[in-house]
Amino acid sequence: MASEPELTTKIVLQRDIPWETYMTARVITTTGLQLLRRYDRRPDNVQAALLDENGVSYVRVFVGILRDIAKEETLEYMLALIDDMFEANPKRAKLFHDSALAGDDIYGPFLRLLSKDEGKKRSWFIQETTSRILTLIVSARPSEDHFSEENGSASNGSQRHLSDNVDSVLSGLVDWLCTQLKKPAHPNRAIPTAVSSLATLFREQKVRALFVESRGVKSLVQLITPASKQEEIQLLYEATLSVWLLTFYEPAHQALADTNIASQLVEVVKSSTKEKVVRVALLSVRNLVKKGNFAHQLVALGLPKVIQNVRLQAWTDEDLIVALDELEVTLKESVKELNSWDKYKQEVCSGNLDWTPVHKDQGFWRENIKKFEDNDYEVLRILIALLENSRDDKTLAVACSDISHFIQNHPTGRGIISDLKAKGPVMRLMSNPDTNVAREALLCVQKILLSPKYVSFMQ
Repeated sequence: MASEPELTTKIVLQRDIPWETYMTARVITTTGLQLLRRYDRRPDNVQAALLDENGVSYVRVFVGILRDIAKEETLEYMLALIDDMFEANPKRAKLFHDSALAGDDIYGPFLRLLSKDEGKKRSWFIQETTSRILTLIVSARPSEDHFSEENGSASNGSQRHLSDNVDSVLSGLVDWLCTQLKKPAHPNRAIPTAVSSLATLFREQKVRALFVESRGVKSLVQLITPASKQEEIQLLYEATLSVWLLTFYEPAHQALADTNIASQLVEVVKSSTKEKVVRVALLSVRNLVKKGNFAHQLVALGLPKVIQNVRLQAWTDEDLIVALDELEVTLKESVKELNSWDKYKQEVCSGNLDWTPVHKDQGFWRENIKKFEDNDYEVLRILIALLENSRDDKTLAVACSDISHFIQNHPTGRGIISDLKAKGPVMRLMSNPDTNVAREALLCVQKILLSPKYVSFMQ
């Protein structure tokens, strides 16, 4: 048996809704019925003219039906009618904020359709269409400054109530969107629907803050992966656009730093051919490179080389080209900073080592290998002491790796390490329960023992 087709606005608008019955039951007024008769099932140009003439009255009728009628088929129809109205002209969302509607609860009916109503599960069409409509309506509202100027006589209490109401709506909407990212209500549509709304709503810092507080960043970042199919490309674009907007919100940087966003953005830039995707990915990188350790990560991930390759393509987007220019300059400075001996020495002396790019940069070791001899091999002695005293697995692994690099790059490195009695501490770490520490210790021991008579044995 064939399954029923998934509901769309077009399919829903083919229904016959008994508006007269609702008037008889006094759910809608006689005036409301007349307005609906004039509007419903009429050509687009006729509906547009009616909205131009009396749009606020139609909005009041539409919202009233969503508020007062519980029948799901009718709710779906009314949402489809509003959705169709916005599809024809998204600016119609401003009608919901006309001063004539002051005091009307224009958000409540939509928010209730997103929330769980006494355990009742709403149809996906209702959830998806409501979220799309509510996103447009809340985004079309006048700024609070504009409201204050237009309503100078309004009391501070009234303005505060309006602001609190909007905050509640945004909180409820963001909560629903985050839920869709983590536990989608629809296998194919939930995540694209949520990301599309976020890409619109993130223009407001208030929404970015709510999203970060709701711990939605990790779920969003997971969507930043190379795409080939058209629908996947659109999702990638909107997800990357959302990340870019998040980079303008300072508290979001730590949440982003706790993900693999740097490597994912580099991979997108490297593999994408769609100009709009490459643009927002580069703009995101441009903002992140100025913060914390992102620059170091991006250099280690080979972004400078990726940028050189991207430059070879014929781009026309000015923002993309400017981002490439700025990144090239910034990353060159980062490379210089990463190759700084003073910075490396400072890290070693702190006793806390991390896999920053300098530890794997062969250029750094070639250029600075002689500096390890300063002050009777001071830095090398600290590294060896860390092998015996540190309790941090990452520090132990990095210290073993650095000693390996020293042996490999110094003409008499093996002999110096032997004189400083580093072999014992390194060999003991070969049995460390942490696999990274044990691996780096093994590689270091191989370097220490390596000589012509051991070559065939070690290979």
